[in-house]
Amino acid sequence: MKIVVTGSLGNISKPLTEELVQKGHSVIVISSNPERKKEIEALGAIASIGSMSDSNFLSKTFQGVDIVYAMEALGYHSFFDQDLDVMEEINKIAYNYKEAIQRSGVKKVIHLSSIGAHTDSGNGILAFHYNAENILKQLPEDVSIKFMRPVGFYYNLFSFIQTINAQGSIVSNYGGDEKEPWVSPKDIASVIAEEVDAGFEGRSIRYIASDELSPNEVAKILGEAIGKPDLKWLVISDEQLLNGMIGAGMNPKAAKGFTEMNASRRGGVLYKDYNNHKPVLGKTKLKDFAKDFAEAYNRQK
Repeated sequence: MKIVVTGSLGNISKPLTEELVQKGHSVIVISSNPERKKEIEALGAIASIGSMSDSNFLSKTFQGVDIVYAMEALGYHSFFDQDLDVMEEINKIAYNYKEAIQRSGVKKVIHLSSIGAHTDSGNGILAFHYNAENILKQLPEDVSIKFMRPVGFYYNLFSFIQTINAQGSIVSNYGGDEKEPWVSPKDIASVIAEEVDAGFEGRSIRYIASDELSPNEVAKILGEAIGKPDLKWLVISDEQLLNGMIGAGMNPKAAKGFTEMNASRRGGVLYKDYNNHKPVLGKTKLKDFAKDFAEAYNRQK
């Protein structure tokens, strides 16, 4: 099959491209960075250089393909742009996808959404995934869509390296012994490749997770990996977290969204729909990721 992969060669898109090429599919990878062209081609894929903000470019790229894997990607730096409305920007990208899919005649879409996409309230910044899903649902009924809803990414834990170095602890506005799901981008890529081969029809969701661990268990595993077996996960107030992120230069609206997202993890509010549609866990466990975490930690000491 001919498949478009968005997200350039990111944490999900690169292993996804590798797996799809290995399975004999023709893969077109969209990237906004011309310097990625050679690397994309080295994987056996076709590079299409352009912007997700350009619906005409997307429409041309989507012409004649069997499946589009669509994700709304904004770099981490975007959350520190004082003039950028993240919600509005994600909506624009989703509308561009909708227009390009409809104009090009694509009939199958795999959309990278997220846990929290089941609602537009009480989930903080994750509400933009709810918006994006509903924008794509406006496509004609003959367009089949598989909404992928991964849980919290392992690599988000890298953000705790700074507080471990500065305070000797992991610090956030949630914590404790209540288990929550985590996922590896490699497992996400494998599930997406599986859906490509499965020949999905209609519209449905699929949650993706690799492991389920409490914050205290996460601290123990990461602590052991970095030579700090007594590493603790400390809980601060929502106000303290919000002020800390704003003080670090984050856009206040984005900081509020992240604070509310983390707050929804307390008591399992964020995971209500996930718990009603629990997936089979992937093969990459937190202990596997802990090796990568230790390498990153040692580089930043």
